[in-house]
Amino acid sequence: MAKNIIDKSEGQKAAEANVESFRHELGPFVVAANQTRMAMVFTDAKEPGHPIIFANDAFLSLTGYDREEVLGQDFNFLTQLGADAAALEKIKSEFNAHAVGGAEIQYRRKDGSDFWAVVFISPVRDQDGEIVQYFASFVDLTLHKQEQIESKMLIDELNHRVKNTLATVQSIVWQASRTNSDPKVIREAIETRLFALSRSHDLLTRENWVSAGLVDVLNDALEPFGITNGRAERVTIKGENIRFPPKAALALGIAFNELATNAVKYGAFSNAAGSIHIEWKVEPGANGSRLSLTWREEDGPPVAPPIRKGFGSRVIERGLAHELGGIIHLDYRKEGLVCTIDIPAASESLHG
Repeated sequence: MAKNIIDKSEGQKAAEANVESFRHELGPFVVAANQTRMAMVFTDAKEPGHPIIFANDAFLSLTGYDREEVLGQDFNFLTQLGADAAALEKIKSEFNAHAVGGAEIQYRRKDGSDFWAVVFISPVRDQDGEIVQYFASFVDLTLHKQEQIESKMLIDELNHRVKNTLATVQSIVWQASRTNSDPKVIREAIETRLFALSRSHDLLTRENWVSAGLVDVLNDALEPFGITNGRAERVTIKGENIRFPPKAALALGIAFNELATNAVKYGAFSNAAGSIHIEWKVEPGANGSRLSLTWREEDGPPVAPPIRKGFGSRVIERGLAHELGGIIHLDYRKEGLVCTIDIPAASESLHG
């Protein structure tokens, strides 16, 4: 241990002596290098490991080390804790070949944090053409690398959303074609659902695709049906604006559009007196909190159960149950349709 301390001290003294000689020989250049904002070091080409004989202030700021901690260190001392063989080989090649593009290396600061830099290494020759030092400059790529990672995450997320959207569109087209034979009816069914999907996408875009409040999803879905004939005054909504992740918000938006469409054709919105009451509550359960929502129509024309379930019913009962892992029930009471929705209030599986 004592021998290591002595060796370290002697190495430091030798490095300091080299620095003084270096400053004397290249004084004006050293001053310029020290004042530039680009991180730079000079190394001794004659010693194994290319020990550092000069480091400018920008290099010290980038790495977090003091000057006395840097001088005399091997050039690769920043990579010793975390570098792999490939990184070390890149640096070795840069010393030997001096590639035009430099070498991208992940380094480690004094505080243990990592940073990326492109290192450019060039030889410094004496009058006889012999390499006596190496000049290395570092271009900090940390911010650029972070932006690359964020861009990749955004692209991956976009791909995921596009796939989910295409799957939803495919389901809409398949269900519309399966339950109808009239091309005009099929077209209307598809256009209506795609419009609802588009509105939900707009809502989520305004929310940066993080989540959307249930009240906002409802208002957005009902807005196309409430701007005429005073329908907005015939709708009551009671419940906290709890937030749902994108996949759940899209599914709920389409389901509420189906319920409103049905109300316009056959239910509470098909006359001048009908009304719709929507309320919900969140209750704790053994497997997490659950949302219990009721859509209740009143004072519309008498309701009778359909002879066969149409596209809208399938979208609500099967589609919503499949997308959200819940239980949905349509009760065609004579006094008005009642739809009950029981779904997880928050779940990782709902994220889309």
